[in-house]
Amino acid sequence: MSAVTTPPIDLYYWTTPNGWKASIMLEECGLPYRMIPINIGKGAQGAPEFLAVAPHGKIPVIVDPDGPGGEPVTVFESNAILQYLARKTGLFYPAGERARIAVDIWLFWQAANFGPTLGQTHHFRIYASERIPYAVERFTAATTKLYATLDAQLARCAHVAGDEYTIADIAILPWAKLWERQGQDIAAFPHVAAWIDRMKARPGVLRGFRLKPDPDEPPGPASRA
Repeated sequence: MSAVTTPPIDLYYWTTPNGWKASIMLEECGLPYRMIPINIGKGAQGAPEFLAVAPHGKIPVIVDPDGPGGEPVTVFESNAILQYLARKTGLFYPAGERARIAVDIWLFWQAANFGPTLGQTHHFRIYASERIPYAVERFTAATTKLYATLDAQLARCAHVAGDEYTIADIAILPWAKLWERQGQDIAAFPHVAAWIDRMKARPGVLRGFRLKPDPDEPPGPASRA
């Protein structure tokens, strides 16, 4: 009798904090996947074939051929991907309602505050065509406040949403590891610094961060984990 082969999940991906969320989660869950590079530096996110799976034109996106009821499902928005894969596998998302509420709070905090603010900080500090001191100072200061919030939380517990490693950690880590680009002094946030070191020591996290598409490769299936 032949073994049942699990079809791989398609991961539309580029090396960004949000892209890393999906690659880390797939690695941590041990799910087979194939990476489809979307070179956002060359505008591939605007290609019609990508917009067919990602109406907003942003990575990451996954297409799971073995979705609910055994039918394919497409999921975009990085935190929605984390929740979907957590429910699919039963990993990194607690079953208890109180614990799940804590995870959801920090997922929404990341999506509404940490990610957008740090993204604007990256833009005005690194990518803007002209330096605008007001914008740099405003977003760098707002980022500092967010790190202080995260540090206070990690002073109370080992992981972002409590004592257990969850998708809240996976959502926040890819942004937090770029603290230097955000003009932050990580020594001012010792609990965040220690947490980053612990998270980066996880083999699945390391593999997720190491997933790198060839920038010269045309869109299409590129690799499988």
